[in-house]
Amino acid sequence: MEAARKNEYFTYADYCNWEDGERWELIDGVAYAMSPGASFGHQSISGEIFGQLRDFLKGKTCRAFAAPFDVRLNADGADDTVVQPDVLVVCDKSKLEGGKGVIGAPDFIVEILSPSSLRHDMIIKKRLYQQSGVREYWIVDPDNKILTTHVLTKAGYVSRSFDEQDDGVAVEALEGCVINLVDVFEGL
Repeated sequence: MEAARKNEYFTYADYCNWEDGERWELIDGVAYAMSPGASFGHQSISGEIFGQLRDFLKGKTCRAFAAPFDVRLNADGADDTVVQPDVLVVCDKSKLEGGKGVIGAPDFIVEILSPSSLRHDMIIKKRLYQQSGVREYWIVDPDNKILTTHVLTKAGYVSRSFDEQDDGVAVEALEGCVINLVDVFEGL
């Protein structure tokens, strides 16, 4: 995932006017091209996590969303950061922008690694999500069947890792929600 036009600065208004049919993210005004179509493993994991979250959240105020869905992390300031997490949960309905996306930090974000997004998801987005106040950030590594959770504390993210044998991993940001990793990694 390479930065495009590294010496140029973009805002959400610029982002909204791009009509090239490609998917992009903005982080601090730098445009990053998103990977082309996701792999079978990526789609399988994304769909399973989204499905488990959707089922858990039925009848509750929180809502689960899947990419592509814009998240504007600093819309009240420079408005130069727009990401499209693989899966996210928003509990504050006022953050939903009339069906266009999210304004502010979601409560929970999941990113699924691909060879081209490894550094981006593990370093750049982890820092960004922590600074933005995302309560919990999960990184899923499909190749090694490992989940790393990052739960926000006053000191920053506290991380833990789980593997495909861990059938129940609690989503700390969603009381009572447990994701079954055996199902998430099944068939990979």
